[in-house]
Amino acid sequence: MTEHPPGYLPENRSGGGLEAWPQIWIATTNKDKFKEIKELLKSLPLDVHGASELPHYTAPEEIGNTFLENARIKARFLKAMKPEAWVLADDSGLEVPAMRNLPGVHSARYAGPRARDIENTTKLLHQMGIQKIADRTARFVCVMVLLGPTGQDQVFEGILKGLVAGQMKGKTGFGYDPVFIPEGHTQTLAELGMAVKNRLSHRAQALRMVRTYLEGILQGVVAGV
Repeated sequence: MTEHPPGYLPENRSGGGLEAWPQIWIATTNKDKFKEIKELLKSLPLDVHGASELPHYTAPEEIGNTFLENARIKARFLKAMKPEAWVLADDSGLEVPAMRNLPGVHSARYAGPRARDIENTTKLLHQMGIQKIADRTARFVCVMVLLGPTGQDQVFEGILKGLVAGQMKGKTGFGYDPVFIPEGHTQTLAELGMAVKNRLSHRAQALRMVRTYLEGILQGVVAGV
């Protein structure tokens, strides 16, 4: 008899398709981020859920000093609530070397614990202005931690290099997208649109690695049915 990893439900040969797809839970309450991740995982036979679906879920405090530490905090916190499922967590942010890599791990709360995207972005532009920073080189970093049904830990990283624009431009995306110009482009991510962002972004890069990893596992299991 073929053995399958936890979290996998076998093919329903009589009716075609899967009786139930393996669940993967995304450790975020950010609706925009969840939508982006779900879109990039849609080609996989997975039942995708967000942490905000859990009625009593409260995101853990991100006390790590690195993106990896914070991603692991979020992944392990949700894994304790969904031990039988795959869990995916990410921590990401914008690093500006001329500002000692700020906002960095504080990107989502740069202007305060409950800051909105526009407040964080406005503070970044203001700080760069008052410090008269000429080198506007920056990079988006995304570190993802994937925990399997048996607790196995996989780490993936994506990096998108570029520049911080002088002002906000564009209406799509979220976070610092309106002020980030990817390397090789003249428009911000918010101007380029979601189709381009989902091809270029730091999160898209990390998710492609996640998807490749999961594809290998799922295809191997199906081949062994």
